[in-house]
Amino acid sequence: MVSLMSSSLLRVVLVVVQTVFNELACTPPNPTPDKWRYNTETLYILRLGPLILRIHQLIVRLCAVLEVLFYLKSLPQLAATLSPYTHFLSLSTQATIHTTPLFVAGVIAVVIGATIRLICFHVLGEFFTFDLTVHPKHRLITTGPYCIVRHPAYTGSLSIIAGLAASHLSPGSWLWECGPLHIVPASGAVIATLWWTWTLWIGLNRVEAEDRQMRALFPDEWDAYAARVTKWFIPGVV
Repeated sequence: MVSLMSSSLLRVVLVVVQTVFNELACTPPNPTPDKWRYNTETLYILRLGPLILRIHQLIVRLCAVLEVLFYLKSLPQLAATLSPYTHFLSLSTQATIHTTPLFVAGVIAVVIGATIRLICFHVLGEFFTFDLTVHPKHRLITTGPYCIVRHPAYTGSLSIIAGLAASHLSPGSWLWECGPLHIVPASGAVIATLWWTWTLWIGLNRVEAEDRQMRALFPDEWDAYAARVTKWFIPGVV
């Protein structure tokens, strides 16, 4: 019992850490001035990206809150107080949340992905907006992670989504042990695949638009940069 409680406590602590890193990575460092935007004629479904991001944040927050509440409800000193108000937290009376190797790997992936994005925020400074824009003083940035791949912020996003899927859509999570995945476990893999694929689709659409825009603005500088840094997301892969 002590070991299980320790595993649950570790999970809750790591879920909170993961959620904080996700919040930092998903919060725009700069507002988007509409008059500087481009690639606004893309498919409507891809223009839903900002809305999907807000939903993503809400779901991650909700999962964290539910896991924390479920853990608190399991503590003997709080069980009597919380039980009347938290009976909705589980579809199974035997459910427990606990730490697994896959969960830990997911947390690490989120922290790494968020850190990459935060570094990109810092390196690009005022040029980094969540919508595609050209700043009046725009420059081609080729330092920091941008000297390794051309679009490292999307590398970070893909790592975050993979990490969150591994953490929350796998055994040990509230969704799996207590929530809807307890009824249909196979749906976790389907949701994870669709979630990551959606993120990749948006990323591919945006990097092509960004490359075209930078090539038009800085033709000679861009050609030299593109010849030196050939991959979008992962060195030597893609």
